[in-house]
Amino acid sequence: MNNSKTSLPDLARRKFLGTCCASVGATGMLSALAQLRLIGAVADTSGVPARAAAPQPDFKALVCLFLSGGNDANNLIIPTDSPTYNAYSIGRGALALAQNAVLPITPRTNDGRSWGLHPSLGINPNGSTNGGLKGLFDQGKLAIMANVGSLAYPLTKAEYTARPDLRPRQLFSHNDQQVEWQSSIADRPFTTGWGGRLADLTNAFNENNRIAMSISLNGQNSFQVGRNVGQYAVGTNGAIALTGSGTGTSVNGLRTAALKDALAAQNANLFETAFAGLTSGAVANSALLSSVVTGASPFASFFAGLTSNISQQLHMIARLVNAQQALGLRRQVFFARLGGWDLHDNQVVAGNTATGAHANLFRDVSQAVTAFYNALASVAADDQVTTFTASDFGRTYNTNGDGSDHGWGSHHFVVGGAVRGGEIYGRMPTFAIDGPDDTGRGRWIPSMSVDEYSATLASWFGVSATDLPVVLPNIGRFARPNLGFMAS
Repeated sequence: MNNSKTSLPDLARRKFLGTCCASVGATGMLSALAQLRLIGAVADTSGVPARAAAPQPDFKALVCLFLSGGNDANNLIIPTDSPTYNAYSIGRGALALAQNAVLPITPRTNDGRSWGLHPSLGINPNGSTNGGLKGLFDQGKLAIMANVGSLAYPLTKAEYTARPDLRPRQLFSHNDQQVEWQSSIADRPFTTGWGGRLADLTNAFNENNRIAMSISLNGQNSFQVGRNVGQYAVGTNGAIALTGSGTGTSVNGLRTAALKDALAAQNANLFETAFAGLTSGAVANSALLSSVVTGASPFASFFAGLTSNISQQLHMIARLVNAQQALGLRRQVFFARLGGWDLHDNQVVAGNTATGAHANLFRDVSQAVTAFYNALASVAADDQVTTFTASDFGRTYNTNGDGSDHGWGSHHFVVGGAVRGGEIYGRMPTFAIDGPDDTGRGRWIPSMSVDEYSATLASWFGVSATDLPVVLPNIGRFARPNLGFMAS
């Protein structure tokens, strides 16, 4: 298929038809047709919601939580020992958190420095401040990945300066770096995402799957673009219904019946036949999905009072995990996304830097991910589902006044019962402008590649060492194909 598959059409049938008509040749037509996998269809709301129950023992799911815009992870994990904190305070300027505001953590290994988390990362779903992501770290269910970023090759500062050809393409660009993070290929044009390649390779686990194993809760993304397994879009309330659809003898019901009759008609034209078949399949898939997630949620109590979009996305993912037996799935790949991280200004409140736009985003993530973990643990699925963060890039260590600008290496976290948590993996940077890890303004050269980070997750998901290059084509350039943060 050609690369038009990465530019997904909207759900309007008129635009879809226009896209298809504009395609030149069979290859372009088939690529456009493949996007019908994203079409939400007529929902049958008569189904009874599935009860909360443990997934099958061999079930596994990966959840990519994309922090769109570039998270300033220099305020996610903060040094607390006096010498390093003093360097941090000077380097961060107006963005620095007060030393006594940080939530101290105790990693299992010690690099001679001490660390803490942003205070908003201690907020529980109910609003109390004694748990959240910090609590999951203390319980050994959350691990921190230090200074991760897109890399085409391992780079020292000397190599970065002397060999521009070894750098990733279009550093510091939102669009390019989002694609490089989601594809894990930093030196070639985009074709597929690493989540899509993972799905293509592992879809054989799903012997009787009735919908695609790749499900997006936030529309199109590069991460889940594969060659064989398409991404299936689901809303936070479940299956997406065609406008004006219905059942019975109502106007909407008659309209829906007419559509089904038209799709069922025999067509001599190959294009019309393919369109009808794929659309009918989308209708059936959506009705099936609706039948298992419509109605009261078995996890409503865990998300009670949470109204953020990311909490709604993760709530629906929990319900879809709960429905995996009904859907015939033993492997699932999910994509959720939270925007708003491109904070060039108003990142913090002057005089109280533990508050502001960045703190609010961290609060939403802490509450949503903690609720998600607790919901899964209630059905003994916490060992089977792993949530990991990704983002465009980190941000500058120094400030532009009351915000930060586009950076490179960033810190991330992984959550789940199979995570070897309570630890910082990799190497934290030297907090010094123009220091050994800095390309300017505290844009850290990553010491851990997206490839290594992703390969560790893929190995846990069931990809053999032999097949890792299928999912991560550049993994052979890096020394650590398994970083050890996942239990086998």
